[in-house]
Amino acid sequence: MQDTVISIENISKQYRLGTIGTGSLRQDLQVFWKKNILRQDPDFFKGLHAADYIWALDDVSFDVKQGEAVGIIGANGSGKSTLLKIISRIVQPTSGKVKGRGKISSILEVGTGFHYELSGRENIYMSGYTLGMQKQEIQKKFDEIVAFSGIEKFLDTPVKRYSSGMYVRLAFAVAAHLEPDILIVDEVLAVGDADFQKKCMGKMQASSAADGRTILFVSHNLQAVENLCNRAIWLNKGKIADIGNTGAVVRSYLASTKTDLTGSHWEDPDTAPGNEWVRMKRITARAGGNEPFITVKTPVIIEAELYSYVNDGDLNVNIELLSPSGESIFNIGCHSIKAEKAILALQVTIPADLLNNTSYGISLTVVKNYSQALHEFYNCLSFEVEDVREGMYYYGVWPGLIRPSIDALFYVKESF
Repeated sequence: MQDTVISIENISKQYRLGTIGTGSLRQDLQVFWKKNILRQDPDFFKGLHAADYIWALDDVSFDVKQGEAVGIIGANGSGKSTLLKIISRIVQPTSGKVKGRGKISSILEVGTGFHYELSGRENIYMSGYTLGMQKQEIQKKFDEIVAFSGIEKFLDTPVKRYSSGMYVRLAFAVAAHLEPDILIVDEVLAVGDADFQKKCMGKMQASSAADGRTILFVSHNLQAVENLCNRAIWLNKGKIADIGNTGAVVRSYLASTKTDLTGSHWEDPDTAPGNEWVRMKRITARAGGNEPFITVKTPVIIEAELYSYVNDGDLNVNIELLSPSGESIFNIGCHSIKAEKAILALQVTIPADLLNNTSYGISLTVVKNYSQALHEFYNCLSFEVEDVREGMYYYGVWPGLIRPSIDALFYVKESF
């Protein structure tokens, strides 16, 4: 049975909004004297109300087992970074307790733990000493740290001259290779390039699986969280909204931020877009297969209803998929129908494993007798496609306007 290495018990953290202090040293000393010595309420605080305070965390409790990789997700301002700072003993909680066992290494923001005037070489040793390592232990890992960071040429340069990406490279290399029992990583890896992100994720996976290292990982890259972590915690306004299997928690979080329907609806034909021949009544996009939102793995169902005022000839509709910049990706035609004054319905399904994780637009053109364009509803619908990368360790931007699922054979033909 795995041992508990971190126990969070009813942690709450309150911050006061606005300017802290009276504005002068003399008044600050008066406030301190009245509040702490005379045990009186200082006049300065009488105008403050409950609305001047905010609970960054509110009664948060959970345990982390040894060797677990736990992802912490949520919107900006949900309390993720505050929680990591409390676990790292950088910030004291307003109430509650944190119990931990083992050495903790934290990368919470670019530059954490480094001295700007010291070189990369000197900061490696300084960080090692801070983590409780002996000089011999640091020397043993030194070459591996430098090789992983990829900054050999700049090793003796003061880190104040490093780019943010170089800074993160060195910080992560030190934290990951000096063998802490618990590694805490905030969103800083987003600063690095795609190749370095891949390298970092592989290192953390190997450390967690093979070395039994515990990892707490905060990221807005939900695919990275799913690939690295076996458990996830969703924070919402300082409280735990969900905790459990990573995939299930991520889906719950995404479902809360998305609606299952994207589109527009016009009940009054006089105000609907169009002209004297045809007007738009409704157009929507939704995920197929009863999924809550559209991903690269789900079909996309486009549905539309049109007010038709044409009573002769044949009508058909061309459906055009547009890129984020308005370029045409492909065009879909539909069968024609006999024109009449009626509400016409259209449905088209874009198959799964075709679109990329980006935003798309839809244009509809209503055509009479295969040649006369009655009206073009240009870019009348937009929708977002969420990313899914199961079993994949590339976290950069996926190139291309579409992302079809095509098998490619890659094998060893002959050893030499």
